[in-house]
Amino acid sequence: MTTAPRNAGNNTNRRLWLALGLVALVGVATAAGWPRDRTPPVDPVRIVAVYPHDPEAFCQGLVFANGVLYEGTGQYGASSLRQIDLATGQIQRQIPLDQSYFGEGITVWGDKLYQLTWKNRLAIVYDLSTLTPVSSFRYSGEGWGLTTDGTWLIMSDGTSTLRFLDPKTFEVRRRLTVRTKAGEVDQLNELEFVEGEIYANIWYSDRIARISPKSGEVLGWLDLSQLWPQRQRPSREHVLNGIAYDAAQKRLFVTGKYWPRLYEIEVLPRR
Repeated sequence: MTTAPRNAGNNTNRRLWLALGLVALVGVATAAGWPRDRTPPVDPVRIVAVYPHDPEAFCQGLVFANGVLYEGTGQYGASSLRQIDLATGQIQRQIPLDQSYFGEGITVWGDKLYQLTWKNRLAIVYDLSTLTPVSSFRYSGEGWGLTTDGTWLIMSDGTSTLRFLDPKTFEVRRRLTVRTKAGEVDQLNELEFVEGEIYANIWYSDRIARISPKSGEVLGWLDLSQLWPQRQRPSREHVLNGIAYDAAQKRLFVTGKYWPRLYEIEVLPRR
């Protein structure tokens, strides 16, 4: 597995992408796969900056904590936890998972980093300062996405239901069904808590749902289909999956599985 993206350090390409990225991407809910109910509005976004991303990283989780970017990757025999240099995309530290594990979502709570596995029903807990595994816990069903609201760990499993876990006992304290007026929204995958809302990537789509953590209502959608149009991708597996939020500087980052770039985006006011 490569330890540096192919385009790391390519300032010419980066300036080109930055220039292109300043054009607003106006979200339009006409792409295939959008819900029938379009009452939740589509929020326009624009690209603020573009960074290199390892094109061999099957991104399953992304989190930004204490000025550092972390990424969890998947695939049996290739799953890992990584500390990434945002500017260059280079891997600063990498912890491989056992070959029997398929890595999934990650999040940081306190001085610990948590990483789910897909079908092993096991979460690995790391010391954040050293990335040394210190403990683990079990859960039922599959593990997909993971985030935190500062009080609870919030977990997705590919259904329309999010679970709120006690970060100390790992007991399920609450379940939240995500829905629009048209019905439940399933295939909830990568998660991130952003300014009081849960952002959830919908698997095999280029959209992110903005979810109320109180009611489960979808408050709006982000249409990111123009970041890397599907017609330009090598395969169907190269899907959007990876959301991280820098709360200190109000920066939102997204990428995907095997994507060569990571994007900083801004959600624009609705017109």
